[in-house]
Amino acid sequence: MSPPASPSARRRLIALALVALPLIAFPLITWQVAVRGPLARADERVSGAVVDPDRVSGLLADLGNIAVAVPVLAVVLLLAARHARRARRDRWWLPPVAAAALMAAVPAVIVPLKTLIARPGPPVMGQETGFFPSGHTATAVIAYGAAAVLLWPLSRTPSARRAVVALCLLLNLAVAYGLVRHGYHWPLDVLASWCLGVPALGALGLLLGRGGRLTH
Repeated sequence: MSPPASPSARRRLIALALVALPLIAFPLITWQVAVRGPLARADERVSGAVVDPDRVSGLLADLGNIAVAVPVLAVVLLLAARHARRARRDRWWLPPVAAAALMAAVPAVIVPLKTLIARPGPPVMGQETGFFPSGHTATAVIAYGAAAVLLWPLSRTPSARRAVVALCLLLNLAVAYGLVRHGYHWPLDVLASWCLGVPALGALGLLLGRGGRLTH
């Protein structure tokens, strides 16, 4: 009988799964949307059943705006850099620089995909195209997710770390709900951005946690 995996090994396996599984799902979702296959048609039916624009859903969707999410990440970047520099850590600048670079890469990835797929939006959005994948979702996933990755080592207790993760998840679920409920995006638009953003965050976590040198 093999010995149980260590906590660090389990964390690495979880991170690898977060990177691999969504990357497998993304091409399937993209193919179905591009050819308007059964999954895309089911997506449209679900959207038609749940769309009900209201003020609350609009406000929740706005949490994925660049003007809201990016400043939150910027504050965390400064906090993490200040903490690491005061602790005289080697390469103290790497975590905030890596997180900022990941945030800057979002439009470079999302915009070409929007143009290539050219998916029309839900009926309330008129005749425009370019809704797949969701830019608001991608912005929220990377901004709030990268902030959580940077705050994780600064959180001194397990309860604080759980709170950081819970807040990140809550914000992203709120954005997803707002976008779909208000009719700004189809559900698969949101899911596709999660499939891109979560592996990116997993890779960021692996980079910054490698050998424990940057997070402890």
